[in-house]
Amino acid sequence: MGSETPSPNLFCKEDISFLNAAAIDEKDENFEDFCSVSESDCEFIETSFQKETNFGPNREDENETRVKRSWLKYARLEAVKWILETRALFGYHYRTAYLSVIYFDRFLEKTWISDGKLWTIRILSIACLSLAAKMEECKVRPLTEYYVEGYNFQGIAIQRMELCVLNALEWKMCIVTPFTYLNYFAIKFCLESSHQELVIQAADLILAIMEEINVAENRPSIVAAASVLAAYDHQLDKTNLENKLDAIQSWGSLEKEHTFSCYCLLQEVLLLKTPKKSLISPNSLSTDNSTVTSRGGSKRRLTFVSGDQHCPLTLNNIGLILQSVAGLLCCGPVVIVYDKHAKIS
Repeated sequence: MGSETPSPNLFCKEDISFLNAAAIDEKDENFEDFCSVSESDCEFIETSFQKETNFGPNREDENETRVKRSWLKYARLEAVKWILETRALFGYHYRTAYLSVIYFDRFLEKTWISDGKLWTIRILSIACLSLAAKMEECKVRPLTEYYVEGYNFQGIAIQRMELCVLNALEWKMCIVTPFTYLNYFAIKFCLESSHQELVIQAADLILAIMEEINVAENRPSIVAAASVLAAYDHQLDKTNLENKLDAIQSWGSLEKEHTFSCYCLLQEVLLLKTPKKSLISPNSLSTDNSTVTSRGGSKRRLTFVSGDQHCPLTLNNIGLILQSVAGLLCCGPVVIVYDKHAKIS
């Protein structure tokens, strides 16, 4: 009989050092300056535009809204500040903070919280940041490290609130953030500027405006476009701004009007809060990559922050969430149903 053909070795030859090297390469590419975008890049962005259908004003009774927001305004501001401070403390990505505030605002749109229940807002902010971290971060801090001054929430209580958020949001946790669009808009609007510096300044503005707007009511692409233009020139008039937006062919008068409104708010933010020198680290905007051609004709990489409200949950991220839910259910049966008229008292 002839010699047998050796079976192929299906084991991967790379070791953990390969993963570390890949992480370093990704970190170094995050803020490269790009000169153009490819057709596939444009298709990706246009697809992301179409997936922002869940963003918009909440259609509830005006009087009910006024009552809810009268006491929640201060509580929400404190919650957002805590999220931003904790993000910086833990070294989480910028998009993690933004995503957690989206969860926070959407939960408040769907759930009634009794007046003055500040402890509920505090534990809600922890749950939202914890869930966002499980979706976006490679390394997640344990619940025991989430500290709110004046409160000592047990892990089981935080897990129960996480389950409340998951039910209220119908487990739709993959949501696009403004950071998806920063490099794209920087190229489209500001060819003559340093895109790296512009993206960093725009990212700072996005975090600043989170305290001023309901992020669940504002399309991420609108916030990103306004932030890039404000970082580029905070004294544009409406005509010049709309001329810049003409670079986005799929956008019409409605998108231009919303972008101008957001831009005007950012002008106020710039007057009230002169942004300090950014402390953003290159990997705070870790990204997915898309090919782009530079002026010299060589292939380079255009970076986009991952995030898609309709994308399937990854095994790693869904595993983290299910671990929390499993741990909660081990403590006994839990039935939580939340709708717009539900109350937490």
